[in-house]
Amino acid sequence: MATGTTVAVTVSTVSVALIALAGAVITNSGSDDPAPSRPTLRWTPGACVTDRYALTPCNGGDFEVLAVAHDPPLPADCPDDTDDVLRIGLGRTACVRSFLAPHAGAPGGGGGLLRPGDCVALDGREHPCAAPGWYGRSIAITTSADDCPSTTLDTLESGAETVCLGSGGQVLARGACVARPAADVVARSAVTRAACDSPDAWARIVSFETTPAACPADAQRYLRAAPGTYRPVTCLHLLSK
Repeated sequence: MATGTTVAVTVSTVSVALIALAGAVITNSGSDDPAPSRPTLRWTPGACVTDRYALTPCNGGDFEVLAVAHDPPLPADCPDDTDDVLRIGLGRTACVRSFLAPHAGAPGGGGGLLRPGDCVALDGREHPCAAPGWYGRSIAITTSADDCPSTTLDTLESGAETVCLGSGGQVLARGACVARPAADVVARSAVTRAACDSPDAWARIVSFETTPAACPADAQRYLRAAPGTYRPVTCLHLLSK
C-alpha cells in the first residue's frame, strides 16, 4: 500500500441508502366499483426514484434506475455514467443516474463509482476534486499494484482493488522538494512538501524505485516507505545537510 495507512474502499466508494420496496396500494371509495389499483413499483431498469431514494411513477422523480446488481456490486455491474448506488434490500443494489446535471458520477464529481479521473481521500473514499481534502487523483483501478500504469506515483489499496494515483493533490512527484522527515521509514502521506527555494527544503525527489540500488547516480539519500508501498524507495538529492 502506498501511503502506509490501511484504508478501505468500497467497491464503488459511493453513498448508500436503505430503500424499502414499494408494494401495490389498492383503495376502495365505498362504491360498488372497485377503484383502479396503482401500478406496482419495482426496482428495474427504467424505474424512477425521488431525491429521498424512494420509487415513484415516472411522471416525477429525480433519478433513473440504470441497472440492478448484487450487493455489493462489482465494478462492471453498473454503467460508467452511474451517479449513485442504492442498497435496496434482498442482497441487491440499484445503479441510478440523475436526470439533471451536474452528475456526481462524472470524473472528479465525488460520487458514483470510483473511476479514472476521480479524486480520492486518504481514507480511500472518493472526494470531489473541486473541494479541498483529497490525497490523489486516480489514473487506473486495478486488481494489483503490479498492473498499475508506468506513470503511477502512489497507490491506495482496497481489498482486491488497487487505486493507481498520478500527479496532483498531496501525492509526491519527481522534482518536488520536501522537508526533512523525523525518520527514514515513513508513510509518503506524512512527508511534508516544501518550496524548493525555502529554508525548509531538505531534498529534491529524484525518482521512486523498488530498491535503493536502483536510485540514480545523483541521488544522495533515500527514504523507505512503509511495507507494501508501491515503489517504496524515494530517491533524494540533498539541498541542505
